[in-house]
Amino acid sequence: MRTYSAKPADVQRKWFVIDADGVVLGRMAAIVAQILRGKHKTIYTPHIDTGDHVVIVNAEKVKLTGRKADQRIFYWHSGHPGGLKEHTPRRTLAGRFPERVVKRAIERMMPKDSPLSRAQLKKLKVYAGAEHPHEAQSPEVMDLGSRNRKNKP
Repeated sequence: MRTYSAKPADVQRKWFVIDADGVVLGRMAAIVAQILRGKHKTIYTPHIDTGDHVVIVNAEKVKLTGRKADQRIFYWHSGHPGGLKEHTPRRTLAGRFPERVVKRAIERMMPKDSPLSRAQLKKLKVYAGAEHPHEAQSPEVMDLGSRNRKNKP
């Protein structure tokens, strides 16, 4: 018996829409990372991009459990002396670009920086509000709120 290896021409991509309103961030990020990589398909091949497109709406209404919204601190450096900066997820969600919290959570669950992971991340679209411009692709609605009792109160 031979091991099946998918070819790029064999891959058929679907589109999914996920409403992040009240959904726990980590649980959603893990599921979305699997969909982007293509691990939910039977033709999954580690070195071929077999994943699907994912559109996430209402990213500003995502839920963080416990005290993660205030205790988790993300650092970065501007490159100048004394340029260490920090943000908490609560501050980012209340700011101008709340979708960055969701995008970075998913990005950290993907394989580390490689050309394949960058190609897979390009299939992720995150929007802060309920509107998105991808209706022409007729995306399938995926309800993550009903998958776990901790998602939606």
